[in-house]
This record gives sequence, structure tokens and C-alpha cells, in this order.
Amino acid sequence: MKKDLVEITRDVEKYLDKEIVVEGWVRNHRKQKEFGFIDFSDGTQFKTMQVVYDNKLDNFEDIQKIRVGSAVSIRGILIKSPKEGQLYELQATDIELVGDSPENYPIQPKRHTREFLREMAYLRPRTNLFQAVFRIRSLAAMAIHEYFQDNGYVYVHTPLITCADCEGSDQMFKITTLDFDHLEKDENGKVDMSKDLFGKKAYVTGSGQLHGEAFALAYKKIYTFGPTFRTENSNTKTHANEFWMIEPEIAFCDLNGLMDIEEEMLKYVVNYVLERAKDELQFLDSFVEKGLIEKLTKLVNSEFTRISHHDVIDILKKADVQWEFVPDYGEDIAKEHEKYITEYFNGPVFITDWPKDIKAWYMKTNSDGKTVAAVDLEVPGAGELMGGSQREDDYDKLINRAKEMDVDLETVDWFCNLRKYGGCYHSGFGMGFERLIIYLTGVENIRDVIPFPRTPGSCLY
Repeated sequence: MKKDLVEITRDVEKYLDKEIVVEGWVRNHRKQKEFGFIDFSDGTQFKTMQVVYDNKLDNFEDIQKIRVGSAVSIRGILIKSPKEGQLYELQATDIELVGDSPENYPIQPKRHTREFLREMAYLRPRTNLFQAVFRIRSLAAMAIHEYFQDNGYVYVHTPLITCADCEGSDQMFKITTLDFDHLEKDENGKVDMSKDLFGKKAYVTGSGQLHGEAFALAYKKIYTFGPTFRTENSNTKTHANEFWMIEPEIAFCDLNGLMDIEEEMLKYVVNYVLERAKDELQFLDSFVEKGLIEKLTKLVNSEFTRISHHDVIDILKKADVQWEFVPDYGEDIAKEHEKYITEYFNGPVFITDWPKDIKAWYMKTNSDGKTVAAVDLEVPGAGELMGGSQREDDYDKLINRAKEMDVDLETVDWFCNLRKYGGCYHSGFGMGFERLIIYLTGVENIRDVIPFPRTPGSCLY
């Protein structure tokens, strides 16, 4: 009977001393004169299985020629393993080569640099590091869906093609069907977009928030979870041009209610991964970030601090630290400030009530007229993980703010009209999924938590 390793591990007593068939790949092959050992993986679990064979097999010499990376089908008897830390092994009775692998197969059983593996992105999921990272990515995605579905949210597929200017059109990829070599101009000398497929400028989305708000004002609680795109020419470890975002929007929810949801959701996801990725986290704790499991466990049990941006700046200014970037009341905070403030409070910190001039046009202006009801969540070891706000629900104030920020009102008139037709106070936040995976795995470069990263100057595969 054909079985996956994950099935065997879940109910090993059921299969012990029975004949089974497994299909997968050779991770390592240690050959002796009269027997050999194959480290076998089928990808269904993190741990490999040891396969033992000897020269009693008819095709013993052919088996000894099987190389690392080859696909194989193995029949054998599952037995208890004498090897420490291993529950079972397979005593092979037949090994069939399904797909050969050459001598120069790039992923040999040795440690490879992450830079080298980025050049082999189509093969790197076969290594221990990326087996761990991308299984945790899968689990975290499932946890996000389970959290929102269990709490009555509707999952909304917001458009990837949009004409709405949410984050600023200069940050968005433009799309067109026009022939770049023969562009027609209008009477003003500008490209005639009426000849384009949509008859006007269109973009690849940088956020699903605006469309999400429309559905929140019908379903009360919604979330989006999908790819987003930004043109930012930034070569940092935390920026990419294609990434995934989680963006919930909740009607009849103020800023304090939003922070409650952010905290509850994050703890749920982290705990979900802690419970279901023990082998992967143990590996990452040993070889990537020492203390990773302790860090994640501490977050689940932490009380999240809530403090205004003004009071954070007070703390930073009083700190006995020589800052590279001097903190200021009207400015954003730097990475060094994020690190200090999470260490100061010894846990995650919600920073609220940010200066209006450095935040987006759709955020609700506070009564002081200088700040907005916005919140960033800073977590130890990662900095900003989520950003959200209470949305401006006053139509006239929203229009005036849009004009102040030079937003093209023609592209968002429908969004503003939501305030006219049964509008209410509502809030939402966004979380970059890759930022979460960086935090969960300890792998600090976004290029290593996306299967095929798209970054400035790099669009491989």
C-alpha cells in the first residue's frame, strides 16, 4: 500500500512490520560494499526517513548508482529504528528509479549559502531550510483564514487591476495594451488613454483596502488576502515588488477595537504555527535564530502595550542613546527607535495617534487636528508588523483631506460616496504576509520567504 511519510508518522504503530510503498526523492545516499542507506523525503513532512537496503536485492548494483536528487519508488517493511531520534526506518525489498538525477545536481547534501540558493529558487524547496520556511508559510496562511472564518469574516477577492489611487499612483505598476512603439497623443500632447483597453489609466493594485471597505459596509467584517504590487526601488531585506497582504476591514469598530483584533489574530497565528510546526521550528531555532521558539512563545503570552506616538518620542528623547536618526514629534520613527521601544516595554507595542502629515489621506483626523487615529504594531526583533487606522467617516473631511494630499478624486469618488450611503465608523489594518513569515522563521531576508521573489533588477523564473 502506498503511503506518505506524514501518514506513517501520525499512526506509526499501524504500519510497523507491514509492507508499504513510498514515493519521493533521495536526499542523501551513503553506500557501503554490501549495503546502503538512503535519506528519503517525499515532502509531506519535515523529517526524512532512513531506507536500508542490502546486496540480497537483485538490482543491488543498480541501486548503488542512484544519485542524490533522483525520484524513487521504494517497497519495504517498516521497522522500529535503532537510530536515536528516529521512530522508524524502511527495510527495502525493492527500489525503483523513477527519475534520474545527474552527477552535477546542484543541491548536494552540504550547506549552501542563501545567495546561491536564490539563484536556484526552483530547486531550493528541496533543502531543509526552505522545506521549513515554506511549510510554515503554508501553515500561517491557513491560520489566518481559520481565524477570520471562525470569527465571522467574509473573505473578499479584491481586484488586482484597479483605477483607484489608494497608496499613490507613483507607487503602482501601470498596465496598458497600447503599443509602446506607436503611442498616439491627444490634443494636449499626452498619451491618448482612450485608445487603451479600459479607456483610462489602470494599475496593478498596491492595496485592496478601498474595495474592502465597500464590502465591510455590507458584511460588517471582511478580510482580503492576496498579492499586491509596489514599484518601490528599494533593495532592503524587507521590501519586494510583489508580496502578499492581509487586510481586514471592520464596520462599527474604533481604534481600540481594532487593536484588540490585531492582538488576538497575531497570537492565534503564532500559536497555530507553534503547535503544528514543531520539527520545522526546532530546526530554525538550532540553525537560523537561536531562541526563536522562546521568542514566539513569549509573544503569545505577552500583554501588548498601547502608547501614543507623542509619548514614544518623549521616551526616545529622554533615552541615554546616541541616535543615528534623532527622534522628532512630527516624524516617523526609525528601525533603531522601534527596537528600543519594544525592548523598553519588553514586548509588542501599539503606537497610536500619529502625526497627520506623515499618514494616508483616508485616516480619521483626531480632535486635535494634528494627528490621526492610526496605529502601528511593533514587535521585538522585527519592528513594524502591522499598520492600521480608524477610517475617516465624515464625507466633507475626507474630500478636503484628499485634496490636501493631491489625490485624484475621480478615481476614488465611489469610495468617498460610501460615507453618504449609510456610512459608519469603521477601521482596518494591513499586514505584510512576508513580514510575518520573517518573524515566524527568523529568516531575515524577504527574498528567502517568497517562493520566487520579485525585487528591483531581479525577476527570475
